[in-house]
Amino acid sequence: MDGMTVGEAAEQTGWSPRMLRYLEHAELVVPTRTASGYRLYGLRELNQLRSLAALRRRFGVELGDMSFAARLRREPALRAAVDSWLAGIDLEALEWEQRKHELLLVA
Repeated sequence: MDGMTVGEAAEQTGWSPRMLRYLEHAELVVPTRTASGYRLYGLRELNQLRSLAALRRRFGVELGDMSFAARLRREPALRAAVDSWLAGIDLEALEWEQRKHELLLVA
């Protein structure tokens, strides 16, 4: 058997087994499966898990953000629609409004 079980992968990467199952469901990290259906995490998946954790820490990215970014890569029509929408808005004004709302929520 090549690879680690969900429990072993969780121990190695710091993610909980439950979160590893969620990440698979969100198609962010997809382990291989044995003939009997058990998840097997290889070096690739372990590296993905570690780099995902580092990305979240460094940039404050949420898992929902990553799921959406992955979906943009998988669905060209969605990507085109988002690109078109972004081309028509002032991103600086949008960021300013977002910061304003975040400050109001804290107050």
